[in-house]
Formats: sequence, structure tokens, C-alpha cells
Amino acid sequence: MTNPLPRPRPPDHASHGTHAALGVALTPSRRRVLDLLAAAGRPLGAYELIDRVAEATGKRPAPISVYRALDFLVEGGLAHRLATRNAYVACGHGHAREAAVAFLICERCGEVVEADSAALKASLDALAANARFSPRTLVMEVAGVCEACAKAT
Repeated sequence: MTNPLPRPRPPDHASHGTHAALGVALTPSRRRVLDLLAAAGRPLGAYELIDRVAEATGKRPAPISVYRALDFLVEGGLAHRLATRNAYVACGHGHAREAAVAFLICERCGEVVEADSAALKASLDALAANARFSPRTLVMEVAGVCEACAKAT
């Protein structure tokens, strides 16, 4: 597996709300959700995002608008959904949509490290081909204990 990638950083506002990989403009709502995810540096649930949008704007958004923004960001590869946590994280790097991504999740402190691996992709591609299966995404969530928490015990 490659070295863990740096923490997500807030999107570049010089792009005037566009994301080159998507070729579309982010709406203010989508941009706000992405900015909040990136600034958090940890997974956030949808309702926690709703609270943060309300704090930032003074208006509480409807849950459906936040879920739609999250769906768009996930489909566009700008964010990931962690199924085991029912939470979302900003994508820490601009990997290709077909990349195999592993999330290493500490069960004690909640830290999440995003990493990709060509070897993991090759293994998952072979597994899917043998099963005559066409995967839409190659995302793994691995639960365990980070180095800091392991040292603390």
C-alpha cells in the first residue's frame, strides 16, 4: 500500500467554484458542503453537516439538500461515504474514479487515513473478473488501531 496521503485541504477557491475533473460548476450549496467536509479533517455525518451549514449561514438547510450535495460530491469523486460510520469525508487527493481506495479507520480515536494502491486494484479487478462482476467502485474500509492509540495502551 502506498504511504497515507495528506489530510484533505479545503478546495481552491481560485477556481471560482468549478472542479476541473467534473467539468461543472459547483453550486454554492455543494461548495459549502465540500468546504465544511475538507475543513473538518474527519468524517462527518449528514446531520452534523446540517448543523455546520446552519452555523455558517444562519439558515438551517433541509436534510434533502445536504444529502443531494453529498450524493453529487461522492459521484464526482470529491468526497467519499464511509458506510461503516455512516459519514462522509472530503477526498484527500485527486485519484482516478477507478482507483482502489482504502480507508484505515481507528476504532479508538476515529482517525481516518485514505490511501490508494495499485496492487489492491489489481487484486480486486482479478477477484471481480473471476466472479464475472463489474464493480462501480473499489473502496475498502479497514478497522483497527492507529499507531498513536496503540502506543497509548
